[in-house]
Amino acid sequence: MLDAFIIDEIKRREREAERRRDEKRPRPDPPPPPAPLEDDEPAKDRGVVIIDYSIEGYG
Repeated sequence: MLDAFIIDEIKRREREAERRRDEKRPRPDPPPPPAPLEDDEPAKDRGVVIIDYSIEGYG
């Protein structure tokens, strides 16, 4: 029974040491968000296109 306790204790200490190493490791900064696209035309100058797919009377 003592052997299993010793093995578990060694594993626990190894996990704890690994966790501490991971906490000290520098993390890369996340990439910045993409810049908004700039249009040449203002939004108010854009038009609306209506496409009528009804083909009644065609052909």
